Formats: sequence, structure tokens, C-alpha cells
Amino acid sequence: MAWRDGKASGRRLFLFMGSIILGIAAVVSIQSFSENLQKNIGGQSKALMGADFLIDSNEPANERVLQIMDSLGGAGAMEVKFASMAAFVKNGQTKLVQVRGVEGNFPFYGELETEPATAALEYQEKGGALVDATAMIQFDLKVGDSVKLGSITFPIVGSLITAPGSTGIGTSVAPPIIVPFEYMELSGLLQKGSRLEYAYYFKSPDADLEQLDKEVDPILDEQNADLDTHTSTSDRLGRRYNNVGRFLNLVAFIALLLGCVGIASSVHIYIKEKLKAVAVLKCLGATRKQTFLIYLLQISGMGLLGGFIGTVIGLLLQQTFPMILQEFLPFEVEISTSYSAIAVGLILGVLMSVLFALSPLLNTWFVSPLQVLRVQENTGVKSRKAQIWVVLAIVLFVFLFALWLLDNLKYALGFVVGILVTFSILGGVSILFMRLVKKYFPKSWSFTSRQSLLNLFRPNNQTAVLILAIGIGTFLISTLYFTKDFLLAKAVVESNEKSPNIIMFDVQTNQKQEIINTVTPKGLPILDNIPIVTMRMERIKDRSVNEIRLDTTTSINKWILNHEFRVTYRDSLIGSEKLISGVFTKNMPPNGPVPISLADNVARDAQVVVGDTLLFNVQGMLMETVVGSIREVDWGRMQLNFSIVFPTGILENAPQFHVLTTNAPDKSSSANLQRELVKKFPNVSILDLRQVITLVESILDKISWVISFMAFFSILTGIIVLIGSVRNSKYQRIRESVLLRTIGAKSGQILKITALEYLYLGILGSGIGVLLSLIGSQLLAYFIFETPFVPSWIPFLVVLPGITLLVLMIGLSNNISVLKSPPLQVLRKENS
Repeated sequence: MAWRDGKASGRRLFLFMGSIILGIAAVVSIQSFSENLQKNIGGQSKALMGADFLIDSNEPANERVLQIMDSLGGAGAMEVKFASMAAFVKNGQTKLVQVRGVEGNFPFYGELETEPATAALEYQEKGGALVDATAMIQFDLKVGDSVKLGSITFPIVGSLITAPGSTGIGTSVAPPIIVPFEYMELSGLLQKGSRLEYAYYFKSPDADLEQLDKEVDPILDEQNADLDTHTSTSDRLGRRYNNVGRFLNLVAFIALLLGCVGIASSVHIYIKEKLKAVAVLKCLGATRKQTFLIYLLQISGMGLLGGFIGTVIGLLLQQTFPMILQEFLPFEVEISTSYSAIAVGLILGVLMSVLFALSPLLNTWFVSPLQVLRVQENTGVKSRKAQIWVVLAIVLFVFLFALWLLDNLKYALGFVVGILVTFSILGGVSILFMRLVKKYFPKSWSFTSRQSLLNLFRPNNQTAVLILAIGIGTFLISTLYFTKDFLLAKAVVESNEKSPNIIMFDVQTNQKQEIINTVTPKGLPILDNIPIVTMRMERIKDRSVNEIRLDTTTSINKWILNHEFRVTYRDSLIGSEKLISGVFTKNMPPNGPVPISLADNVARDAQVVVGDTLLFNVQGMLMETVVGSIREVDWGRMQLNFSIVFPTGILENAPQFHVLTTNAPDKSSSANLQRELVKKFPNVSILDLRQVITLVESILDKISWVISFMAFFSILTGIIVLIGSVRNSKYQRIRESVLLRTIGAKSGQILKITALEYLYLGILGSGIGVLLSLIGSQLLAYFIFETPFVPSWIPFLVVLPGITLLVLMIGLSNNISVLKSPPLQVLRKENS
């Protein structure tokens, strides 16, 4: 019976499936790609690092570290990595780059992909440089040209296409240049205060990496060094991309939920029209269970088929993801079939269809034959308890699925509450709107205007479902634009002349005045002159750092124990700081420990409060300090922020380097300044903040595109729900059309009635969606990002009218056939 009845209603059931196909396609494509990404990261982890494990430090290996490395079989290769300015001799242009001075046969796994290919093998012999391929194009360089790093000029022997340890996004700001390590000392770039990173690479395929990480890493921590295995590095990388995948999965899941709301509405109308058939079956002796199972099997089959089609589309869709996301990935992604994603698609298709169809399906269980024959609207109070259980089952399933996606109880609860609030508001607004129209019906309006409003609350109306579908899609897209705007606002560089846009790092004390004398004659101001002193924690309260390291029960964050802090001293707070406890000390008091100010994250991770003592090792000298104040720091602002700030009058004579800032009014003056500084002071690194902002905007644009693409699934699902709803009420609309014609209405009037009805729905749904996203984005900006919120005009000027117009066009196109239907069709009660 399920099969026979389903064949007769094939077109309708296919429209039901359309709602779920898109959601399943979105979930499967992202889930499958995420799994493929994790598999690729795991399979290429050695090639990503170039070794089985490495030991790194910000200083050359001391005697103890050398002994440890010898006991591990000795490093097969090493490198020093740091940021520096490169000058291209051919055209005199300069660029902030990442210099990698390599010694030995690196990498052991993967390869240095160069053009020509032989350059990867010959650059050490020839004493040449491998320059990032993108930088080669940008600065019009060719093999045979030269690049100057510090005081040494290297011939360019090849362009560097890929290299282990150089990720896509990082190379956009500072592209890599690989040179032989033996020239690094002669270049004059390895100076005190420079941010250097030494890495020693090991090839040991049989090594027990977990044991090494457990036993050797704590010993290295005491020597200010660290051990990284290829597995731990790939785990970190995997978690980074997994977070993006989880977020996109939730967006896809919202599209699926939206489709299921459409299914619930469509099944409600479908079952209502089948009640007479159910009555006949019951009169013939069919039980409640049999009649219920007939339509439950239909819906389950629809869900299974929809899940299958959606899964196939999702697997095809994921083939495009590597092209979209390749710029963010440091390796080529190989796509393979994910059987778990296929299982998720098929199971979701059936479960979601059945769960959301259960509520209307229960009407067949509780309605008696007599009630059905009389076509009573009220199915009785017996079903209320069952309806509550169905709603609870839906909420529980959504929560469990969100928990599986996010792997975080707090976030999963937040997601479910957010969905319930959003759906409730949209549903409540639609019901309130219909009641207000009923109560304050504009009787003085024209016939067509009154009839279009009447359609919104006629029997079997689809007002609530359509507003929900339109509103959720609009909500997602509008939130995207609002959040993108305030994220960019946090990274913006102010255009006034008092805001720095050029930062000069690693300025030695004896160079400071010379650099100032170079900058100021060009009419450029010195805006900041920030001293920086490096130090490490030696003791926290009454426990030494080494003692805390050995304590396996401690909850003090490990990075605090191993970090080399770069601190400054000044007599006031800056714009990105807010005092949250204690008193900020401007000048060093005459006696007692030094009062310092900690950033709140450092105080939290070190588990200290105002009044606790900290002992610092300031480049060989021990200094007793006390926590005098704790600051909240806005790390997202484009300015130099510090975890630890000392008062003036204590660190002035300590070994230090400086950061100077200025404001260049245009690209030309910035380029001229950089060329002259690189020529005179090759060790100084210069960062043009406008380049960083361009990169941030580019990344946000790409992320926005991906999120917009996923939000498109919600909109498209809403369109399918819209089409399905119109098709399901088609017979009723034909009947209304005939009745209107009978009393003298023309086709133009009927078309106008329909147009106004969908115009109301489009404006109300998209308007509420935009307003909800405005409120949600305001809350995000205030509570999560802690930044002022200035809304974008795009959702109001583009998204709202665009979606309204789309709804109007679909509504009209689907109702043109109603106008062409002959009255005889209604009289015969044909529904095809």
C-alpha cells in the first residue's frame, strides 16, 4: 500500500525530497572533505615537517642540548629561521621575507620543489638563494638575478614553489628565501635581540615518538628548547582546519533543519488530504498501526532516497573544495571516498525525515474513522502528549548531532538554544502577524489588497513555514556581512597621520639615533620608540619553574614556563589596555620588589593574582618582582601590545633592542624609506601594516565566500520549501481562482493578489532575518569580540530586497499555472 500510494503521489514526494537533498548534500560534502583533509594531514605529516622530529630553540643548542641530540643519533640537518628585509639588486625594491639558512640534506621527507628542479640540490654548493616563486613574479625576478640579505648578496639559483615548514598564509606576508646556513654569520643578521628560531632535524623512522615526547621533551624544556614530532605537528594543523570544518558543518546542518521544517509542513498537508483514504482503510479492517506504517514507510523511503541523492551530490561537490581552499592549505589534498560520510548522509536522511514528519503522521493514529469522514479539524487532545515527546526527540537529536560535530558540550548547548530562539522568534512573529492582520484588518483597502492579506491566514496557509525558511536564510547571510565588517574594523589601520603604518623591528640601541636621523629628514614623524628586554620566568611565587615542570599534577600552563618574554617599560597604559585589578605603577619605588603589570591571560595561565611574587632571569641576572596590577589587553588591535610591562627606572640599562614606528602617507614614500633603511641597516626588519591589512581583507573575503556558499544552501532549501508549499496548496489555489473568476475577478487581479501575498511574505521573512542578525551580531561584537559594532548597509540595501524579489518571482512563476486551469478541473476535483 505504501508503494502503490507513493507511486500515485510521486511528484509530491519528490518535492518533499528536494527539501532534504540540499541539506544532506551540504553536510556530506563538508564532512567528507574534513575527513579527507585529516587523512591527508596524517599521511603527509612527515613531508609537512620534512623529518620524523625536530628540536627547536630561539638560541643555538647549548652543550646539554647537543648531548641530548647526540644520544638521539645526531641531527641530520639544521636551519636558522628569522624575518628580515631582502633587497632585490635588479630593481632596488625591498620586501620583508622569512630567511631560512639551511645546512645538511633537508628535507628528509617531501621535497623542495623548485624551478629548475636541480636548484634544490645545487643551491648549497653554489652558495645561491631559492626565492619564493610568487615573490619572483611580483618583483619581476629571474634565475641569475641577485638578492641581498644583510651584508651578503646571493645569486638567485631557482624559484621556490613549495617547501616543508612554509605554510600558504604565512608566506603571503613574509615569503621564504632559502640560503646556505654557512653564510648566516657573515650576513650580520644574527644579532642580539633578533627573533631567531633554530631547528635541528632528525630522521629516525623507527623512533618511539610518544616516548620521546614524554621523556625527552621535559628535559629539553629546562634548556629552553622544545621537541616536536611530525605527529604532534600534524595534530595541531588538523585541529586548526577541523574548527573551520565544524563551523561549516553547522551551517550545512541549519540548511538541513530548514528542509525538515518544510517536510513537516508538506507532510501535514499531504496527510490531511489522505485522511479519507485512511478512513476507508480503517472501515475495511485496517488497524491504527497499519495505516500509520503505510505513510511512515513512505516518508522513510523518501528520506532514504533523498539521503542517497544528497550524498551523491555531496561527494561530487567536495571535489571543488580543494580549488576553493588550496590557498589556505600547505599541501595538495587528494580526494577519496569517505564511507563514514556516506553513512551519515543516509542515516540523517531517514532520521530527519521521520522525526520531522512524526508530528503530522500522528494525526492518522489518533483520528477515528468517524472523525475523518466528517473531516473534523480537531484531531483530539490525545495527541498532545505524543506531540510533546516528538518535539523533545527532535531537540535531543539536534543537540546530540551538534555535540558530535563540535565535541564541546557548552558550544552544542549554545547552538541548540540559538536555533530554538531563532526558530521561535520567526515562528512567533509569523503567528503574531497573522493575528494582527485578523484583528486590525484594513476593510477600506481595495479588493485585491484585502484578498492578498486574507490568503496569509486562510486554512492550510504556509505563512509560518515560508517566513521561517526565508528568515533563516536571510539571517545567515546578513550575519556573515555584519561579522565580517567588525572583524575588519579590528584590523583596520587608521588613516590619520598620528597612527603608525610602518613598524621597524630589531633596532639595536646603537642604531636607534641613526635610524631616527634617517626617518625625520624625510618629513616623517617617529611615533613610537619602544624598548624591548627579553627575559624568562625563574620562579612563580615560592616554586621554581623547574620544580613546576616536573610536577605532573600542576595546572599552570606549560607555555608560561618555557616562554621567552619580550617586555617593555613605560609610565602609562595605552589605548588597547584596561586596568582590571591593582594599581599601575609608573616609576620604580625606592625599595622593595619591582611592581609589574601582567596581561590577564598571563596572570590566568600562571595562576597569580595581585600581590604574588615572580622571579625573572633577565639575561643572566635574577630580578624579584611583585604583581602590582593586571590588565585586559585587546590583542586584536593593530599596535604593539605586551604581556608584561615594567615601570620606568629599572630596565633602562638592561641589554635591549627597540621598535620604532612612523607614518608614511603613501606607497611611494614607504618604498623609498624602506630602501634606504635596508641599505643602511640590513638587520632591521620593516613591516608595512597596509600589506597586512590587504592580506587580512583577502582572507576574510575568501572565508566570506565559503560561508556565503554554505548560506546559499539555506536559501536554496528555503526556495525548495517555497515551491513545495505552493505545489501542495495548488488544488486549493485552483479552487480559489475559480471562485474568484465566478464573482468576476480577472486574471490580472488574481495575479496581483498572489504577487502582494508573496511580497508580504518576502519582506516580513527577510526583514525579520536581517533584524535578528543585527541583534545577534551586536551580541557577538560585545560579548565575544569586545569591539564596537557599526552595521553594514549591504543586508538592508542588497540582501533584503534581493531575497524579497526572489520570493516574489518564485511565487508568481509557480502560480501562473493556476490561472490557466479550467474551472471544470475543480468541479471534477482533479488534483494532478
